[in-house]
Amino acid sequence: MKPVPHKHGDRRAAPSGEPSWEDAERYVLERLERDLPPDLPYHGIHHTRDDVLPAVERLMERAGVGGEARLLLRVAALYHDIGYVEQYAQNEPIAVRIAEETLPDFGFSAAQIKAIAEIIVATQMPQAPSGCLARLMCDADLDALGRDDYMATALRLRAELAEHGFATTPKEWYRGQIAFLSEHTYFSDVARSLRETGKSRNIAELRRRLRDLE
Repeated sequence: MKPVPHKHGDRRAAPSGEPSWEDAERYVLERLERDLPPDLPYHGIHHTRDDVLPAVERLMERAGVGGEARLLLRVAALYHDIGYVEQYAQNEPIAVRIAEETLPDFGFSAAQIKAIAEIIVATQMPQAPSGCLARLMCDADLDALGRDDYMATALRLRAELAEHGFATTPKEWYRGQIAFLSEHTYFSDVARSLRETGKSRNIAELRRRLRDLE
């Protein structure tokens, strides 16, 4: 189903042509709240609003990203999972399409939208970011791997995958997560300095839990 661009009562960007973060944010959060299916305990609106957006802000602050680059990365983070409103797998191209359809209404130029699309595409697994902003985006998307709340977020992901036909036994889940976290590396220096130590602790905890089951 092709989405109808949300006009906010035909609100447009200011005559100056400046892009409106506020209108883009309102559109995406309203769309996620309204249209995301209920079987997304991990990729629900909270993942974008309460996890990835704050992580992006934190990484940009530490990396000294400002100006237009800051705006583009924030918008990419905002849109990166909106494709889930239409389908579960391969949702990044859908997110790009929705961004391309709606961002002109919020004052974003074709060049800005192209840059945002490239950042969104970089989050597709396996991640392969090109450029500083894409690296920060990918690191923000997997910020939880090195956080203290990793176990809780991982259990939500396991439940979500089971809802979509990818059920695992506890042993399978822990082995898969150990492999994933062990092979994963953050792309930016700021994410590595912030999260690698925590990720190592989480790997150790996964191994402990697996040992308890064997």
